[in-house]
Amino acid sequence: MSRSHTFRALNAAAVARLAELVAFTLRAGDAVTLSGELGAGKTTFARALITALAHPAAVEVPSPTFTLVQTYDTPRLSLAHFDLYRLTSPDELGELGLDDALATGAALIEWPERAHARIGGTKLAISLTESAGQPDARDVTLDPDGTWTGRLERLAAIREFLEAAGYANAAIRYLQGDASVRRYARLYCEHSATPMPMAPLVLMAPLVLMDWPPQPDGPPIRNGLPYSRIAHLAEGVRPFVAIADLLRSAGLSAPQIHAQDLNAGLLVLEDFGDRVFGVETKGATPQAELWRAGVDTLVALRSSPPPPNLLPAYDAQALGIETELLLDWYWPALHGTPVPAATRAEYMALWAEIFAQLAVQPQGWALRDFHSPNLLWLPDRLAPRNVGLIDFQDAQVGPHAYDLVSLLQDARVDVSADLEAQLLAHYCARVAALDPGFDRTAFVWSFAALGAQRNCKILGIFARLAHRDGKPQYLAHIPRIWGYLARDLAHPGLAGLTSWFDRAFPQSLRIRLVSPTPAHPDRAPA
Repeated sequence: MSRSHTFRALNAAAVARLAELVAFTLRAGDAVTLSGELGAGKTTFARALITALAHPAAVEVPSPTFTLVQTYDTPRLSLAHFDLYRLTSPDELGELGLDDALATGAALIEWPERAHARIGGTKLAISLTESAGQPDARDVTLDPDGTWTGRLERLAAIREFLEAAGYANAAIRYLQGDASVRRYARLYCEHSATPMPMAPLVLMAPLVLMDWPPQPDGPPIRNGLPYSRIAHLAEGVRPFVAIADLLRSAGLSAPQIHAQDLNAGLLVLEDFGDRVFGVETKGATPQAELWRAGVDTLVALRSSPPPPNLLPAYDAQALGIETELLLDWYWPALHGTPVPAATRAEYMALWAEIFAQLAVQPQGWALRDFHSPNLLWLPDRLAPRNVGLIDFQDAQVGPHAYDLVSLLQDARVDVSADLEAQLLAHYCARVAALDPGFDRTAFVWSFAALGAQRNCKILGIFARLAHRDGKPQYLAHIPRIWGYLARDLAHPGLAGLTSWFDRAFPQSLRIRLVSPTPAHPDRAPA
């Protein structure tokens, strides 16, 4: 049963903010309908929604009254804006391309009543009426259908959170999503330059909204536990807030938390800008400079260990379940059949020996996602604060080499073998200067072992993202991962694992492209 929400007595700015929240929540296949009398504010709502989707590109939003449909290719999805006021027959909807628009993007439809229930897609019906006794205010009712029911509840929770935190007037622009359930938006706040009435508004530095709804546990896969608990993955914002405080205390740049609702999974964060390492390499900053700054950040982090008994251990259980992703997802993506039991048993036995050796290596922070999408260049800050950290909620206590591998064998950006070797040597030299007991030989072995572990995990994750989650774009990175894995397996201390790979994944298989969709969907693991 749908649960409608009515937001009462909204002025024009508040109507625009609500439209921006709808844009933030919009997905392909959605049909958003706008109803109301002439002058009710449908055009205002539509323009705010389209502008929010098109951000940061400048876009004009003409009324489609005469053309009946106007299409926008926005950074997130395509949107078709329909005005059916002049529609003479519902049969014309096919000619206007409504079904095609919903198959590839979303649709925003004014005067939907003229379609006589011929509108498909997942619907969110929005009606605007004049507020009683307030001709300049509007009551806006949102009536959801299908998956919009849960999404509308979340939209209302975000709106309530922003109001309570003092950001009700902030413009909202979708920032990004990632391979997780988290979403982000920029909040553009305005304030008066002086307290005088009618003072001009000044745009303040933006903030970031993190939307991370609490997630239920997945299905149990081993010993009654789901994957997330075995791998010690964070399932809410609490670890993010706690670890951010610790990293800032260690002299690093983690976002300040400006507002929080831990139970709802909502945060307002400091915004580090757009100079993400992966993008910055295409600009004026050399990759070597960026990656060297990242290495220096890890050296500083090594000198500030986490408090004892605070973080879970990145132990053989967590490392092992990740390593098995290669067999659970990448193997069947290539073969269309499960891995043979004997092949799996040999693989896991080899890793058990490696994990036992890793367990006696010096331990410290393992942020686990210390790579280009999560590192921002902040050149105006003194090192090590010149690297902004934004994805660390899964941090654990593990071998020091793990985060260095994440950086020097970046899954999304090519790191040459020469640059990797130079920066590995730089890290070892800096740590040895601080710690006379540093064992370089053991560390280089752990770097190769953890590189192999991480790259096996990533091959499995990228296959899973394609086959389970419908995100085939990650498959483009697989050749890079195989290149890194070959570097790791060249270490003589991993000869047994190298032999297994030569037999299980000969070169002819390593260059084989993975299909974007599974050949046998019913055989895919949970």
